[in-house]
Amino acid sequence: MLALAAGVPLAIFSLEVAVGLANSRRSVAGTTTGRVVVLIPAHDEAAGIAPTIEALKAVASDARILVVADNCSDDTAAVARAAGAEVIERHDAIARGKGYALAFGRDHIAATGACDVVIVLDADCRLAPGSVAALTARAMRGQPAQAINLIAPDRTAPPMTQISGFAMVVKNLYRSRGMTRMGGSALLTGTGMAFPWTLFADADLGSGSLVEDLGLGITLVRAGHATLLVEGASVSSAPPPEDAALAQRTRWEHGFLDTARNAALPLLGSGLRRLSAKEILLASHLLVPPLALLLAVATASLGVAIVLALVGASLVPAITLAAIFAAALCVTFAAWLHGGQRWLSGAALLKAPLYILWKLPIYLGFLRGRETEWRRTSRSDS
Repeated sequence: MLALAAGVPLAIFSLEVAVGLANSRRSVAGTTTGRVVVLIPAHDEAAGIAPTIEALKAVASDARILVVADNCSDDTAAVARAAGAEVIERHDAIARGKGYALAFGRDHIAATGACDVVIVLDADCRLAPGSVAALTARAMRGQPAQAINLIAPDRTAPPMTQISGFAMVVKNLYRSRGMTRMGGSALLTGTGMAFPWTLFADADLGSGSLVEDLGLGITLVRAGHATLLVEGASVSSAPPPEDAALAQRTRWEHGFLDTARNAALPLLGSGLRRLSAKEILLASHLLVPPLALLLAVATASLGVAIVLALVGASLVPAITLAAIFAAALCVTFAAWLHGGQRWLSGAALLKAPLYILWKLPIYLGFLRGRETEWRRTSRSDS
């Protein structure tokens, strides 16, 4: 049972990464005539919102840019207006969180003239040239679409920041690509995601969840709307300061673990009953904890299995788990060789065990009481 509990997530992880490792041929999106709104939820982003808008106008000159200045205590709204964006302001001390801001923006769009596609972009993110056209082309076909969401590579950053960026590459590129290739759904990652208006208009957005994007993706898959990972679109953000990175990871990973705990098995059961490969693959993905926790649990489980074998238990579980663990390490190393070296230097890679120790407080904190309050991540510019 110990080997099974650790081995199944390791096997799922290895399969997703292995399938996602092969290069994809990017399809060229044709010209679209859809009416596009880029919706930017922004909380106290005065220091960085203008460059975001300027960068967006350079790659999406025909799009309507709508900024939701959400519960701001600074002059985010004024700065965004001066930069040329349409701005609405929301003030609600009780209903706090990105989901509520998106719902507020959606209601404003509906009241001021509908659109064909809504692209959600975080206030500190940059869309690569061609990304808006690629996302729009897919969403115009009635399908949610997700750009490849990565931290901008910086091999001069502290080792923990580099490793965190590489872990994001593994999850948001290789694993998400692998799920899509196997017939599943890509994950929505909160930014660089596009929706047909017909889906966005009815989406349950008003939520204080720390991972509202993950919950929305699950809901869409259950309704038969799988998200496509668009290889020709990418979105990036600067790595947060190291002292803010742990707080950011705490919020993300507590939200993921809580959602997985509540949704994975019901989603798996629904997928098996309805013979839905997309639900089964998404449920399987949710069974895999974040990379650092996965490796920590696998190491501890393998150690216990070896000790039990030495005192007389069967050696088969230990050997089996060791083989699966070795496969997971191999595909992770292959991901680093394939493209991860842009984010992670060899010297920083050797400090991966310290990264696991660095993140242990996150998981211990989840056991004591998960993070439930949304907090803005400190930016490099602030």
